[in-house]
Amino acid sequence: MTMDLKNLVAQAQQMQQRAQQVDEALLKLTVTGSSGGGMVTVEADGKGNVKSVRLDPAVVNPADVEMLEDLVTVAIVDAQKKASGASQQEMRTLLGGLTLPFPLPF
Repeated sequence: MTMDLKNLVAQAQQMQQRAQQVDEALLKLTVTGSSGGGMVTVEADGKGNVKSVRLDPAVVNPADVEMLEDLVTVAIVDAQKKASGASQQEMRTLLGGLTLPFPLPF
């Protein structure tokens, strides 16, 4: 095995270990999405998995369930966007010192 190939294999192993650490960190991270001026809030982990939904009682109107559904959807999307941003930042940090022979897709 040439020295360059050994280095590449070593870097790949390090990257795999770091990726696992990032994955674990993202599961522990909490992001909050909201809508309706904070009347609906959604907490998710760094991977975008929804953990909780909180509703201000003022937003619960049986005559307008559709509005509440829209607010919940917007809050979930907001939380997932924040989780995606956190994930991309973690991956950039992870790969910051790695020299790859090809461009990254993010």
